[in-house]
Amino acid sequence: MRSRYCAYVFNNSEYLLTTWHPKTRPTSLNLKDSPSHWTGLKIKATQLGQKNHSTGMVHFIARYKINGKAHKLEEHSKFEQINGQWFYLG
Repeated sequence: MRSRYCAYVFNNSEYLLTTWHPKTRPTSLNLKDSPSHWTGLKIKATQLGQKNHSTGMVHFIARYKINGKAHKLEEHSKFEQINGQWFYLG
């Protein structure tokens, strides 16, 4: 989760697509024109997601600004592990 947040901070759409589950991955992702300025990430809770699990959940709050106005994104994200690599499912 933290690595995907950092990818948003640095507009790294390639990393986001690479770590997105094939079932739900968009065909493209353009972050270059995004007006968002990411300002923080707080992990509220996790479920499963250990090396011996096949799925995991992360409840997080990501804060950002657009044109100086503060916003927050609160989400419960699901991840799935495939061949030792975690993928964002939704």
